[in-house]
Amino acid sequence: MTEKMEAVLQYVDGNREAALERLMALLRIPSISTQKSHRDDCRRAAGWLVRELQELGFSAGLREVSWAEPGHPMVVGHDERNVGKVKSGQRHVLFYGHYDVQPTDPDALWKTDPFEPCIREDEAGRKVIVARGASDDKGQVMTFIEACRAWKAVHGDLPVAVSFLLEGEEESGGENLLPFLKANRDEMRADVALICDTAMPDRKTPAITTSLRGTVAEEVELVAASQDLHSGMYGNAAANPAFLLCQLISSLRDEKGRITLPGFYNGVSLPDEQTRQQWRELYPDDSALLGEVGLSRAAGEQGFSAIEQTWCRPSFEVNGFKGGYQDDGFKTVIPSRASAKLSFRLVPGQDPVKIRETFRAHVRRALPEDVDVTFTSHGASAGFSVSRDSECLPAALSALSEEWGRQAVMTGCGGSIPVAEEVREALGMDALMIGFAQADDRIHSPNEQYGLDSFHHGIRSWVRILAALAR
Repeated sequence: MTEKMEAVLQYVDGNREAALERLMALLRIPSISTQKSHRDDCRRAAGWLVRELQELGFSAGLREVSWAEPGHPMVVGHDERNVGKVKSGQRHVLFYGHYDVQPTDPDALWKTDPFEPCIREDEAGRKVIVARGASDDKGQVMTFIEACRAWKAVHGDLPVAVSFLLEGEEESGGENLLPFLKANRDEMRADVALICDTAMPDRKTPAITTSLRGTVAEEVELVAASQDLHSGMYGNAAANPAFLLCQLISSLRDEKGRITLPGFYNGVSLPDEQTRQQWRELYPDDSALLGEVGLSRAAGEQGFSAIEQTWCRPSFEVNGFKGGYQDDGFKTVIPSRASAKLSFRLVPGQDPVKIRETFRAHVRRALPEDVDVTFTSHGASAGFSVSRDSECLPAALSALSEEWGRQAVMTGCGGSIPVAEEVREALGMDALMIGFAQADDRIHSPNEQYGLDSFHHGIRSWVRILAALAR
């Protein structure tokens, strides 16, 4: 297998320009999923990918979705040599990515047309591709497609059975993905999912994201008097929803930064010491994470570094607050109502439904009799972690280490990537999140970029991973 793989890597090195041109062609399609004016562009991007997969010998097509808006099609592809069957003992992988992109606003901040990709040097002299979707997620998707192309070109076959699922709504909610997976469970099931929508911790260290935080997002509105009140005429005597809401929010953390809800930390565990030591080497102090946003000291739960607070500890945050007079000047008013948008980030082992119920009960207990509360849920999802019993995890880590010349690490992610948990829920299989983005890729922002080195080494990494999984 090693000799076969080396021939494929040589092919990748010798065909860089052609691979780059294909990525550029996909980046020129403005597949903004959340804007109705780009509905046809999303379908055009999906069709472009279907043709690429068909050219590589995949049985590929568009699958319509209609459970929720906006309804952009899924791209599904299977290696024709393995449609409906997998060779005896051969591993089968499902690759997931998304072809839709974020809106481009504020457009005035782009230095070049966001859908006319170009190559330029960043401040460090590194060559980068600049375009909307360059990093999130078209560049990442194309690393895997180009790895498959190289294997097919050199050997006519892939070392493992490969299926594709490319989504068109990841940037607009992705509500159709889970029902699609459930409706097509038998077709989509494989041994493991490979997800390329994550980042490396630095320029040189490859990583597999093995844990994600889930979320509970709640909007809380308190209503007291039937109208806004004069703070002189009613101050002290009338319940003030804005003040009560501030008290409630303050009560959710203690002086050590721990969340005070009963049973909140049930099921929470720490990574092993080897993993935590790897994180300390990557982020030796809090400023290594926070410095780029103008901060230096972790503000959350005491006893944990900034990276641990985001990667492996649950959190509570205030995302928005509204109540009383908001315009210029001053108005002496007691607002009749006040609201806040609040979120909990959860780690694997926590129950999002139970935490939401506990939070609501905590709020109700704290309110005076003549203050009413309304809750609006904005989602609840569990944290995700890759099983340490996974046979694919050590193989993929070893392949990444070989390509980058540095030991690959297992990282966490403070955010949520719903597809990982949805694949487990619908298909009953693990997901390996392997990506080659960088922290300064400006995803979702003007002048999004993706390094030529990320693209090229990403292709080579997938070549090695496919070979490693075949062993």
